[in-house]
Amino acid sequence: MDQALREPPGLLAAGGDLAPARLLAAYERGIFPWYSSQQPILWWSPDPRMVLFPGELKLSRSLRKTLRNGPYLTRTDTAFEAVIEACAGPRRSGTDTWLNHEMIASYLELHRRGFAHSVETYHSQRLVGGLYGIHLGGVFFGESMFSRERDASKVALARLVEECRVRGIYLIDCQVASSHLASLGAREIPRTEFVVLLRRFARRIASGSWAADSRGNGR
Repeated sequence: MDQALREPPGLLAAGGDLAPARLLAAYERGIFPWYSSQQPILWWSPDPRMVLFPGELKLSRSLRKTLRNGPYLTRTDTAFEAVIEACAGPRRSGTDTWLNHEMIASYLELHRRGFAHSVETYHSQRLVGGLYGIHLGGVFFGESMFSRERDASKVALARLVEECRVRGIYLIDCQVASSHLASLGAREIPRTEFVVLLRRFARRIASGSWAADSRGNGR
């Protein structure tokens, strides 16, 4: 980890493949792939690391109202492929995301093996937001989220925090800092502290499907 570059921040290695065993070994150590289709596979371990402890989730008054009375319904693991495809779609800026076909295929395989999971937000039976990531014991490694309607991804994050509390997940890895995540309670910690937490809580045990009853006020 200490060999990761300062510029670009956190770059640790290049090359290899995205085989399930390699990906899971990387996540256990706080390393994740992030690269464009024109690059070799790049592996990152940023310092500091942005994380969200489920008990520190911050919900604004308007978001609390949306969760209580809003039109959204959430589900888990019922549309993993649709969520990751949506996360891979063009952003409002017009640029593509880092999710290429090779990465999508790898995360779909991890989902089939019970390691990757999605949270979906629906409005009138339409998928309007969601997120996905990797679950290893007491850690959920958040990978990406998307939103097609106001607060739809935040609603998915709130559902993820519920799942964390039910499933004994201590830590949500958010990878790199953003003002959006900070507004929801995520904060940066030193990489050394993050690695200690991984050694304590991350376990390479497949949790199976998270599919469960829908929750929310939507129809």
